[in-house]
Amino acid sequence: MQFERVGVGVVGAGNISDQYLSHLTTFPDFDVLFVADLDAERAASQAKKYGVPASGSLAELLTNDRIQLVINLTIPAAHVEVSLAALNRGKHVWSEKPMALDRSGAAQLLETAKKNGVRLGIAPDTFLGAGIQTGLNAIRSGSIGKPLTALTIFQTAGPDSWHPDPAFLFAKGAGPLFDMGPYYVTTLVQIFGKATRVTATSSKSQENRTVGSGPKKGTSFPVEEPTQITALIEFASGASAVSIFSFEAAHEVTGFVEITGSEGAITLPDPNNFDGESVMYQAGQEQKKLTAVGNKHGRGLGALNMMQSFLAGDDHIASANLGNHVLDILISISESAARKESVAVVSNIDKNAALDPDWDPLRRSS
Repeated sequence: MQFERVGVGVVGAGNISDQYLSHLTTFPDFDVLFVADLDAERAASQAKKYGVPASGSLAELLTNDRIQLVINLTIPAAHVEVSLAALNRGKHVWSEKPMALDRSGAAQLLETAKKNGVRLGIAPDTFLGAGIQTGLNAIRSGSIGKPLTALTIFQTAGPDSWHPDPAFLFAKGAGPLFDMGPYYVTTLVQIFGKATRVTATSSKSQENRTVGSGPKKGTSFPVEEPTQITALIEFASGASAVSIFSFEAAHEVTGFVEITGSEGAITLPDPNNFDGESVMYQAGQEQKKLTAVGNKHGRGLGALNMMQSFLAGDDHIASANLGNHVLDILISISESAARKESVAVVSNIDKNAALDPDWDPLRRSS
């Protein structure tokens, strides 16, 4: 006997909705029924583009009893409000990162989901793709011994040069730390487990930036978050990681994740992608490339795993607890840089669950 298809509603029809809708509409366990946005024309356009039968407002989406899962793709400042509205209507929620702008908002989401007996999942889900999963499986198999240290680098000149409406990427709750940090920190937590303390520095070279392309080209907007952050993250295991997040670099280096263990090292693929190659390094041996094995689909995998796990009575992988711990680390980094002192990470995280390497998102659940 097969499970009934899960009715899905998407809130937010901006740029990232293409990446979600192009995959959500292909999963046989999902039935995408509604696209909501403050801009009704944009919602209708995305619905038509992907064959979704209805569009309109968030209020209309929430009154649709066939919708069991809400995909929250709104801007960071709206994440808590939209997620709470859906959770309080008894709907499961998958939210883009970060889940909230502060710890109190995250705690409210966790409590509301628990109270209403519904699931809450938090992006990113890129680590569920074949690229990172292949590297994680190699690490977990002991290929580099005990993981000891890590170096991650994300540095660009910033999205203001190419994004048609980049202001929200420099607003509170974004910047390179909160926008790109979740990909790298989530991967680190998958490897090292719970973080305990961070020490960081940050800076901001410009108070305002200028849109470089699109209809708003030439207009300026405020920069509300630091645009250069360097962080030392310590973990309960005794491991540590140095992470750089920058919108200040003329020399672009992105997707760099290197893990050093007691018996070797491994570089993982870009944690903002679902595919990619890992490379193993061991003393006295030639480097070994690991071809990604597993699913190579895109955004929406976390929501699918969440709902399949819910129906099967299992825990999902990109959980609210994981999202909350990652957010706590990022907030602690921000606080450490502002205070110029180390900050303890107080949240916890359960043991990381591994994804079944044979999982096929295009296989109907039974």
